[in-house]
Amino acid sequence: MIGGSVGLAARERLGATVRGFDPAEGVLQTARERGAVDVPCASVSEAVAEADTVVTDVGSTKRAIVAAADDERFVGGHPLAGAETAGVMHARADLFEGATWYLTPTATTSGLIYERLHRAVAALGARPAAIDATDHDRVLAAVSHLPHVLANVLVTQAEEALPAGGEGLTATGPSFRDATRVAGANSRIWGDIYLSNADALAERIDAFIARLAEVRDLLRAGDHDGVTAWNDAAAAERRGLLEAGVAGGPAQELRVSVPNRPGVVAEVALALGRAGVNIVDMALHPTPDMTEGLIALWVSGDREADRAVELIAELDLPVARA
Repeated sequence: MIGGSVGLAARERLGATVRGFDPAEGVLQTARERGAVDVPCASVSEAVAEADTVVTDVGSTKRAIVAAADDERFVGGHPLAGAETAGVMHARADLFEGATWYLTPTATTSGLIYERLHRAVAALGARPAAIDATDHDRVLAAVSHLPHVLANVLVTQAEEALPAGGEGLTATGPSFRDATRVAGANSRIWGDIYLSNADALAERIDAFIARLAEVRDLLRAGDHDGVTAWNDAAAAERRGLLEAGVAGGPAQELRVSVPNRPGVVAEVALALGRAGVNIVDMALHPTPDMTEGLIALWVSGDREADRAVELIAELDLPVARA
């Protein structure tokens, strides 16, 4: 579904020629019928034979692949888009509209490569955001991988709790159905996700167990005030998480003078990404002798622009509002 949606969006929004390969029987034919692929290929090497130099992926964990692909042409990626449905038959050209698309540049990433990928991802309708690969896996363990684990556990508990031969899911409420929507997601993909992020996911599970134990103790003690405070805190925390994603206003342009050294673009992008400052667009302007250059950045709103100026200044790089 993700690959097919990339193909559909690239053809529709970028006017691109899409070459594709898939080892599973019938998938490539379906992709061509859906319009996700122009040129079906018999191998990966044939598919990329005429490609430009940017290489990326769309996997849900990043540390392993970033470590394995230690090359300035590779930038790891992860679009936060999709559904519980799988397969190219469910692909959509608008799947990435407004979605966060994480990019994981490193100190060896070429600035020109990163700019090219950033622009392509934005052109697909997504909001590219830089993040360190380790930070990515830690965050996704909490907000994506752990919820899948919990959904699996919840359906198992419900199966044990509901009377045998009863009404099954029809006896449950909408909150249970919402919380278990992703239960039993494609094992061919999710088994690898769980295992490739096992340490970070196990840490989040331990933390979750500890918090459950705290709630259990409040319940057994009949602590009404404690339960109320716990529930109110969760409401406030959820509100804060939602408000953190609200756009800050019209895009503001910043200009950063940088030396021509490896990793400087990634350094700036990651500094802003860690602070939650979203780069709406960017452009690189090297000097003719290639010894230094200018990064033009656009961020959302005055407040984010002020924060970006502070963060870039902390890197000892000259920065100014355009």
